[in-house]
Amino acid sequence: MAVRAVRGAVQLERDEAGHMDEQVGALLTAILERNALSTDDLISIWFTATPDLHSDFPAAAARKLGIVDVPLICAQELDIEGAMPRVVRVLAHIESDRSRADIAHVYLGAAAALRKDIAQ
Repeated sequence: MAVRAVRGAVQLERDEAGHMDEQVGALLTAILERNALSTDDLISIWFTATPDLHSDFPAAAARKLGIVDVPLICAQELDIEGAMPRVVRVLAHIESDRSRADIAHVYLGAAAALRKDIAQ
């Protein structure tokens, strides 16, 4: 079994804790489903949020999904002029038999524009 990394992102419509839980939960669920993963396959997850998001920690959404024994960390994205606002990004480290080329990176909604090269 190899260690792989899965990327993903979602743009929030507004900075509200419930909305963040909903959108980050949808992103994590899509990452798990599209890569045929269970929570046992997760090694760790890094979350970043743009500086305009203050309502909650993105990792709180993971805990609400039942991802409770996986190390999670949140950090703030660089504040780059012209960058897409209200974005939560994910970098999940996983155990998988899939090749690097077969990993499904998930960019939901408008966030698909961030990585057209790998968004599926």
